[in-house]
Amino acid sequence: MDRLKGKTVLITGGSSGIGLATARLFRAEGARLAITGRDPERLAAAQAELGSETLVIRSEAGNLTEIDSLMEQVKNSFGQLDVLFLNAAGGTPAPIELVSEAQFDETVSVNFKGIFFSIQKALPLLSGNASIIVTTSITNRTGSPNFSVYGASKAALRSLVQSLGLALISRGIRINAINPGPIDTGGFRRLPLPQDALQSIKSNIEGISPIKRFGTPEEVAKVALFLASDDSAYVVGEEIVVDGGISLVCLP
Repeated sequence: MDRLKGKTVLITGGSSGIGLATARLFRAEGARLAITGRDPERLAAAQAELGSETLVIRSEAGNLTEIDSLMEQVKNSFGQLDVLFLNAAGGTPAPIELVSEAQFDETVSVNFKGIFFSIQKALPLLSGNASIIVTTSITNRTGSPNFSVYGASKAALRSLVQSLGLALISRGIRINAINPGPIDTGGFRRLPLPQDALQSIKSNIEGISPIKRFGTPEEVAKVALFLASDDSAYVVGEEIVVDGGISLVCLP
């Protein structure tokens, strides 16, 4: 316990799924927390669970004006950041023929542009031994016909983490990525598909997976804790895959 005692942490997309599980764990490990989300009901529920000492902010991950406001609120509340976990993401599955320009722009804005500029705008707040963690996805390494834009945006993040790993380490700032596979989160259950279709997809994925199940948000949170803590002090520019081995059988 207390692996993050005295550290300040910002988690984007922290009101549900992997982000909320990580917020719970980080709070238990002594961190001071700020989280973001965009759904008022989930933000209110997260505030009630995490307590009044947690800074809960409604913020659109791909909106630069809101990113500026977010960083200003974090500065006013905490003064600096020791851990920045960029976990917010979005994207609607669709075959290439049905992808609109608006869908394309929104996915790239949230999953790549927003993360790039969140890092840029957080730099003045980051302490001299800060850790940045970015959530990518196994779709950045495997073909996924209905997630072409989503996967490409996550592949851009993998490249960004490598480049910024070199660019930021001289400042004492480490950046790494977590690459989750199939995780049982509310996001999966909220995909715009009938329940029987979702169950069929889930069963198919479980059948392919070497571990024969979906992962849990808590299992991903434990990897985030490793990257946030001093235990990973010698890990720079890496992407840790947390997928139960499924990418081993999906990769060509």
